[in-house]
Amino acid sequence: MMNTTFAPPFWLKNPHIQTILPKFLVKDTLDYERHLYKDSLDESDVAFDYLLADDVLVDGKYQKPLVVLFHGMEGSSQSHYARTLAKQVQTAGFHFVVPHFRSCGGVAVSGKIFYNAGDTAELHHYLGILKQQYQTIYAMGVSLGGNALAKYMGEYGTDAICECAVVVSAPVDLASASIAMDRLLGKKIYTPYLLNPIIKKALDNQITADEITALKRAKCMGDFDNIFTAPRHGFVSKNDYYRQASALPYLKEIVKPTLIITAKDDPFLGVTAERGDVSSQVVLLTTEHGGHIGFIDYDYATRAFCMDYIPKRALAFFEGCV
Repeated sequence: MMNTTFAPPFWLKNPHIQTILPKFLVKDTLDYERHLYKDSLDESDVAFDYLLADDVLVDGKYQKPLVVLFHGMEGSSQSHYARTLAKQVQTAGFHFVVPHFRSCGGVAVSGKIFYNAGDTAELHHYLGILKQQYQTIYAMGVSLGGNALAKYMGEYGTDAICECAVVVSAPVDLASASIAMDRLLGKKIYTPYLLNPIIKKALDNQITADEITALKRAKCMGDFDNIFTAPRHGFVSKNDYYRQASALPYLKEIVKPTLIITAKDDPFLGVTAERGDVSSQVVLLTTEHGGHIGFIDYDYATRAFCMDYIPKRALAFFEGCV
């Protein structure tokens, strides 16, 4: 287990401050170049937002590495973690892209299928599109996208298209994460923030009168997953979905270098991976603090918040994989 210290000042150690504050700190706006592609089902358009580096094409492919970010639930290229990572990737001289899951990034779905935490076929499809254009691909996934990427790395093994992966704040055991989210603060603060937008999108989609009634009564993510996510994506119940979509059982099968970063105080997570749960190609980096995709520090010399802990760990890991 890697021990790379993350030690914020005492007044930043609260997990809820770590989780909520980044949304208000990141002010940079980035000029992404957007391309639309069809999803793996050839039903819906999905948006890929690129930041390109100066590069040359050799045999039709860019030679500098591409860093791919798989966003979290209801995330996008405008999420604070995407913009923070993008700046570091630009500084390193690499290409950057955020492929959005179906219905995210402002592009509505055309079919009945949205996205879920275990849809590795969709990730493989996205990476396949990118492999046609880029010689070297590194991938990072956060939260829901982190679980999907970790599962992908184990499920696809040597066929995984990216050279290596970094997984951050991932609910690799979805059932226990669902329980964690239903605790008092999670239910009062985080659940409405995540649940309300996705319910609104679902209500705008092709749904029955019974589904509409049930969705309007949903009070937690478990309700939504039982009513909508599970049946829409071929699972018989939320428990079936959580069991099949969780990355934890697949971590032993990972054969390409993978770094999993988790804060012990993450309010979104339940059971997390331990050394005996993963293959020899997986590095576990566990910090005492950091919240959920937070990891905010403070530089007293410059009197500024620092949000580069995760991007720096990720880029160092990618460069070490070469």
